[in-house]
Amino acid sequence: MRLSRALLVMAGLFAGVASAAEVETGKLAPTVVRDLHYGDALFYFYQGEDFEALTRLNAYRQWARTPNHDAEGELLLGGLYLSLGMHNEAGQRFERLLTQNIPADVRNRAWFYLGKIWYARGYLERAERAIRSIEGVLTPELEAERLHLLANTLMRQERFDEAIALLNSWRARDGQRDWLAYAEFNLGVALIRKGLVSEADPILTRVGLLESGRRELRALRDRANLALGYAYIQAEQASKARVPLERVRLNGPYTTKALLGVGWADAADGEFERALTPWLELRDRNLLDAAVQESYLAIPYAFRKLNANAQAAESYEIALRSFAEESGRLDASIAKIRDEQLLDQFVAKDDQQQYGWFWSLRQVPDAPESRYLYALLASHDFQEGLKNYRDLGYLSSTLLRWDDSIEAYDDMIDTRERAFAQRLPRADALLASGAVDSLRARRDQVASELTRIEQSKDVAALGTTDQRDQWARIQRVEAALATLPNDADNDELRAKARLVKGALFWQLDEAFKARAWNQRRTLRDLDQALREADNRWIRVEKARTSAPTNTGEFAARVQALKERLDGLTVRLVDMQAQQNDLLERLAIEQLEQQKGRLATYSVQARFELAAIYDGIASQAPARSEGGAASEAPDESSGGSESQGPVGSSDETAQPQTLPGGRS
Repeated sequence: MRLSRALLVMAGLFAGVASAAEVETGKLAPTVVRDLHYGDALFYFYQGEDFEALTRLNAYRQWARTPNHDAEGELLLGGLYLSLGMHNEAGQRFERLLTQNIPADVRNRAWFYLGKIWYARGYLERAERAIRSIEGVLTPELEAERLHLLANTLMRQERFDEAIALLNSWRARDGQRDWLAYAEFNLGVALIRKGLVSEADPILTRVGLLESGRRELRALRDRANLALGYAYIQAEQASKARVPLERVRLNGPYTTKALLGVGWADAADGEFERALTPWLELRDRNLLDAAVQESYLAIPYAFRKLNANAQAAESYEIALRSFAEESGRLDASIAKIRDEQLLDQFVAKDDQQQYGWFWSLRQVPDAPESRYLYALLASHDFQEGLKNYRDLGYLSSTLLRWDDSIEAYDDMIDTRERAFAQRLPRADALLASGAVDSLRARRDQVASELTRIEQSKDVAALGTTDQRDQWARIQRVEAALATLPNDADNDELRAKARLVKGALFWQLDEAFKARAWNQRRTLRDLDQALREADNRWIRVEKARTSAPTNTGEFAARVQALKERLDGLTVRLVDMQAQQNDLLERLAIEQLEQQKGRLATYSVQARFELAAIYDGIASQAPARSEGGAASEAPDESSGGSESQGPVGSSDETAQPQTLPGGRS
């Protein structure tokens, strides 16, 4: 969790998303987003979907959709690459961007976390360069961790003198007491590596006498005692080894090595009967442990030194049977690993949505071979390889999902082509009809007629339908009355007609201007509609010629993407197979090493057992001649001398801890 918050600092702090204090307290300040697409990428970043955020941000930057967030986007990309485990890509970006323009505290924190992750990935030179790029002093907690990170980097490069000088120059301050224990442990280990066991003794003793209820520090205490004890055994000072080894807890992870070491310390001082106590305790434990396996040979070795050849022979026979049974189980496990996909078993029940740097194997498969691989599964190299395999699986599922999207695009293009084919005859008929030209001609006729009406003030032409009918009837009446003779009755009719005509004319004339204005407005609306029709006509003509080309271009792009996805899928499958083969080979090598160790122990046991029987057989005739054939054989002169300690448990060969010793 500490490292996840660190990566959030790196991915968000630079981009103006969150400050270190805000990340530590879980409170994030509002971010000013000036480009909508950058905000979209941040949305997925805040949801923890780093891969989606990375994909979108790269696409938006390629399309120049985030012009106001170029610098922030580049740094955010670096953080996202880092969280996904792409440390080389992230490192190149940070080295390019972490200039003097970045605030010093932000820049130093970035170099620190980059160095920490490079150390974990095994890039020791890059880790050292990143740590030494820090200018000034970090917070007390981070400064202590930085010092230990640099010291461990130097030690893993076997630059012990520099590591010793660095650790000797450091003095713990308030809030750094835990780091003092790790510093003293690492300093003691560095001194042992230089062969200075006496100088390492007081330092490792202080660590070995720590009083703490924390599990990490209790484990560190056991490791310090174990390292010091085995260092004294290897320096042939066994009497000094017993005290630190006896301080190791009996229920801790280093109990078996401590029991084995105590036994060898007693044996080196000639206390073989005393050495049998821890070794017999070891023999009742899990045979998978190398220290337990060695105890199977150490016990008969002690019996022979005590002139108890019968018990020694029995113990060797027990060892041979146990080794043979265990070797058979190892053979079965090796065969199963070769026949099945080992890694698929490991990730079968894994959350398919998790990927990147923070993924870890949470549940070991319930399989016979798993019990032999716990040490391998706990190793850094195997875990990193398993992360890579898991990420390859996630990418494969992502490519499969994208391939489904490509199929959807193909369907969309096919649908568009069919729709175009169906509409093409109608479009061609419409384009050939000249409908817009015909409408425009009719419009011109209407405009001319309206001009004539306005100029001649033909008020009846703009009247309602009833008014025009009435006007036409009046005109017919007038025409009929004009043919009649001039008498009183006809004159009265003519007067009435003129009255009606005048009243109707007055109504038409009163509404004429308003009606003429409305007609002009309608004509302007018609002009606008005709212009829109012209635009649509042009678009139809362009679509008629460009639609097949556009569809073809889309189809070509989709096909190119599909081929690219197919190529990437093939590469991923091949890389998954290679990664699977690599890790399976590591697993098989681990089992083969265990099998080889058992075979070596078996050969030694057989040799010693044969020596015991040969000694007994060579003494039998002599005893028969002396009349004492029925007496117990003289076990003091049985065969060849034992080979002594097998020495498979060298604790000082692996004394380092990760920076801070924390997960």
